[in-house]
Amino acid sequence: MNFFYTLLYYFQKRGFEVCRRIAERLGIRARVVRTSFIYLTFVTLGFGFALYLFLAFWLKIKDLIYTKRTSVFDL
Repeated sequence: MNFFYTLLYYFQKRGFEVCRRIAERLGIRARVVRTSFIYLTFVTLGFGFALYLFLAFWLKIKDLIYTKRTSVFDL
């Protein structure tokens, strides 16, 4: 049981943070976004999970492209 909570904590702290970023953008709680993804996954037989992975990939690429550099020497 302890392994489960350790794994859960790892994914919550170091995950893609897709739900948190969407919630901040929409101005709602991250818990609502997470449960929406869960329900969407069950209802559409996996589409919600595929959407989540697509958004995680897209946000990662966006972060790499639009990284704010503090100096010219950060290149």
